Amino acid sequence: MPISAAQRAALFTATTVLLATGCSDGGDNDGASDRPTDLAGLAAQQLEWAPCPPPSAAEGGGQAPSPLPGGAPWECSFMDAPLDYAKPDGETIELALIRARARDQANRIGSMIYNFGGPGGSGVTGLPSFAPDYEKLRARYDLVSFDPRGVGRSEDVQCLSDKELDAYYALDFTPDDAAEERTLSDAQKKYAAGCEKSSGTVLPHVGTENAARDLDLMRQVLGDDKLHYFGISYGTELGGVYAHMFPKNVGRALFDAVVDPNSGTEEGSLGQAKGFQLALDNFAKDCVARGDACTLPGSTVAEIESFILDLLAALDKKPIAGIGERKLTQTQAINGIAQALYSKEFWQYLEQGLDAADGGDGGLLLALSDSMNGRYQNGSYSNIQAANAAINCVDFKERYTLGQAKERLPEFVEVSPVFGNYMGWALSSCSQWPVPGTWENPDVSAPGSAPILVLGTTGDPATPYEGTRAMVEALGKGVGVELTYEGEGHGAYNGGNACVQTTVNGYFLDGKVPASGKVCK
Repeated sequence: MPISAAQRAALFTATTVLLATGCSDGGDNDGASDRPTDLAGLAAQQLEWAPCPPPSAAEGGGQAPSPLPGGAPWECSFMDAPLDYAKPDGETIELALIRARARDQANRIGSMIYNFGGPGGSGVTGLPSFAPDYEKLRARYDLVSFDPRGVGRSEDVQCLSDKELDAYYALDFTPDDAAEERTLSDAQKKYAAGCEKSSGTVLPHVGTENAARDLDLMRQVLGDDKLHYFGISYGTELGGVYAHMFPKNVGRALFDAVVDPNSGTEEGSLGQAKGFQLALDNFAKDCVARGDACTLPGSTVAEIESFILDLLAALDKKPIAGIGERKLTQTQAINGIAQALYSKEFWQYLEQGLDAADGGDGGLLLALSDSMNGRYQNGSYSNIQAANAAINCVDFKERYTLGQAKERLPEFVEVSPVFGNYMGWALSSCSQWPVPGTWENPDVSAPGSAPILVLGTTGDPATPYEGTRAMVEALGKGVGVELTYEGEGHGAYNGGNACVQTTVNGYFLDGKVPASGKVCK
């Protein structure tokens, strides 16, 4: 089933919004400056807010963020922060910020700072994309987000050129023999070397602990006594690290789509493999329930997933037509399937993409994969994946070789026949990284913190539901407040469930802390 240009454009728009990649803050960032400073001086800096210009061509182009209901404008600025917090009098970098001011300034509570995850997602483009969902919160909060260090315009990490990235993402990331293993190892080495060459100065400093320090500096610069925070996906890990480092500074905070703080690299990857497999199972169940209305072959979940496995095996042997001269490979098909499982609204694209690929047209699955990788229709890439690699590799100590990853494949394939092989090999992604890691897993214990609302979705593919309880327990008694949404998708608040939104809004606007264990359906 051919994909039309209009359909592909709509898909790119939708998936770009979901990923919240790129940046629209405008302005120039020349990287680290050598202006001497200190933390007290930085905390007293005055931000210069100005209208937000359109994204640059390299960021995908497009229009400046549209005004909010009532005509409220978006404003953008840059905040200076230390490149190295161990040397607060040394070099600084600029962090890109965006805000929309509260409607009721007389009853304003403070700033609500958002992190949309990744790691590597741009908050400067993400916040305007999701802003309609936050209009009730804007009644009493300034909505604020930012590009974390290493992301977007905040001294972004770069690794390879756009053409090199096209070739890199088309590689076989599930090698079948020694030759393919050497090819993958060489590609990982080239990628890491490219990151070091282009961004070596910033690579040691893009980790989550420094991002948490940036949050506290931002809180002070914005004039808030407490940090009011809305973290999604990786943003929950960042929020947990912040709460551990600055427990007395936590105001009202929500962790939505929760990363399990007890999981290291291997445990986290296994959990994601299980989560995506669960989401695929639910997609297949929905397909079966619709009978003839579902275009995929098979009358059971097992038959539909067998069809998918056969398609992936065929693509491993021979890629098919994709978009223009680019073909759909097995790895890109897996990426595309995973991308479509982030939201139930995308299941229609997954069904269409699989059906089309079965007929020899891989355009829709390739478009989904491109969105996962931050590739725009003009061939340029955001730096979401480069930043993701840089942040993860400096956070986590584990360095799995290809051989060690290969040894663990049976366990991965057992929990996920579709995604296990790919995610098992991905353990080696930091094997040749030029900067050492920091922790086995983050410490998020936060004694003395105000209550934090921890929201998990039972069908979440990327951050499995089990991480919700783990985060509540790790934050400590009296801090984590568990809220469950029985549903599908990655993240609950933006899904529109009335129970979830009413509970969260009551907490943020009126200080109503729900009983831990509340369930929304």
